Amino acid sequence: MFLDTLYWITLIAVLVSSASGVLQATGRHQFDLFGVLMIAVATGLGGGSLRDVLLGREVFWVMDQSFFIASVLSALILFGIASTRKISPRVFLIPDAAGLATFTIAGTLVADMQGAGMLIASFMGVVTGIMGGVLRDVLCGVPPIVFNSPLYATVAWCGALLLLALQGIGLSDELAAGLVGVIVFAGRLLALRFQIGLPSLKSCPKDQ
Repeated sequence: MFLDTLYWITLIAVLVSSASGVLQATGRHQFDLFGVLMIAVATGLGGGSLRDVLLGREVFWVMDQSFFIASVLSALILFGIASTRKISPRVFLIPDAAGLATFTIAGTLVADMQGAGMLIASFMGVVTGIMGGVLRDVLCGVPPIVFNSPLYATVAWCGALLLLALQGIGLSDELAAGLVGVIVFAGRLLALRFQIGLPSLKSCPKDQ
């Protein structure tokens, strides 16, 4: 049951993250189909790939190519839609938030399954949740939103810790994952809506 839950969470994460890559690419640039596919695959598979390398396990989409196929199909469908109608560049923030939530859950569960401690397992959840988006933004030539956008990695880390805490008190994996997914997704969108963020350093004026 646990592995089935993890599979479907990861599949959903790949689909929505790949979609965010397409929307970012087509909303800001005139990439051709191949370029869009590369960005979508990097977004949908990048975070989980880094997690697996760090944990010393076989990369998830190499082990099961259904994730790679899902990423490509998601990209093709969204590319077709985006090529026939104008889509606001900010629309990608919705699937991005969904990808953040689902990949954070998947990354945390995988690391916990590998026997990582609570702190490391939660951080692996953050890495899985944010790194696909970092790759997407770098490939699109824009500053990664994780560094300058309201409550991004912070929401993911809090969600990962909450997931492990809920498991620790005996909540089922399915219920814990569902609750945390809603909290991270809603938390990210609320942070965007009300511009809630952590304090940041102010740039110093240059010497005259």
